[in-house]
Amino acid sequence: MVKQTTLKTSVETSGTGLHTAVPVRIRLLPAPPDTGYVFRRTDLGGFEIPATVESVAHCGYATTLMRTGVMLSTVEHLLSALRGLGVDNAFIEVDNLEIPIMDGSAEAFAEMIEEAGIVTQPLARRALLVREKISFEQGERRISVEPADSYQIDCLIDFKHPLIGVQHRTVELANGNFGREIASARTFGFTEEIEALRRANLIRGGSLDNAIVLTPEGMLNESGLRFTDEFVRHKILDIIGDFALLGMPILGKVKAERSGHIMHAGLMAKLLRVRSAWDIVDMPVPGAARILRAEAG
Repeated sequence: MVKQTTLKTSVETSGTGLHTAVPVRIRLLPAPPDTGYVFRRTDLGGFEIPATVESVAHCGYATTLMRTGVMLSTVEHLLSALRGLGVDNAFIEVDNLEIPIMDGSAEAFAEMIEEAGIVTQPLARRALLVREKISFEQGERRISVEPADSYQIDCLIDFKHPLIGVQHRTVELANGNFGREIASARTFGFTEEIEALRRANLIRGGSLDNAIVLTPEGMLNESGLRFTDEFVRHKILDIIGDFALLGMPILGKVKAERSGHIMHAGLMAKLLRVRSAWDIVDMPVPGAARILRAEAG
């Protein structure tokens, strides 16, 4: 039996909100089995916002959660680190309305989790076993989830930019792949979008320290790329973070083409509505998912 996990001890850090530019301190704490991920706004008396699909308020340039009018923005990179490193339960204390952007990737959050340590808990880890393919499309953008024996993400992006073009990557969320291949991939944006985003009160905390900034011919960052395909790796990071809102790992394959936060939310909502498309099961040991699927019919 694969057991649930939480953090061994609490750990904290601080940073700046990407869109709000506000200073933010966050603290990750252990949580009991079956808690999932629960945010606590310490600036509002510990008001709790569960990280669930039902809590999604909007998801344009970041994923924002809301409960009874209280919001928390840009949660996807932190949630990606928690799910990617196999943490099932955690309380996340935050003293402002946005999770800090750090360097634009999930690496700082992954380092926090590694510093805190991960411990097993007595109850079985639950997983969402995908039984039938569900798709969500908007024009040329499409995303689907289909049956598979492990959590896999197949992502394709297509940008008319000399540093990006068409990039395609498939990752299985197992064996430390998240830490090696995905965690350090940074978010990115284009210089021609900056003015419009700032007018919309977005990316006010954005800088070359927390994003790859692309000009029409290249990039402003002097440090260069961390991977030649850093852009598609970051899109996979976002998928993992948004799908963490399902509350458990997936036994299925997510296939994304030119997708984004809105597409992720659309697919998750549609998947949950089609009750025949999934079951909640005890997470099987690696290699046993096919047997579990066959036994359940």
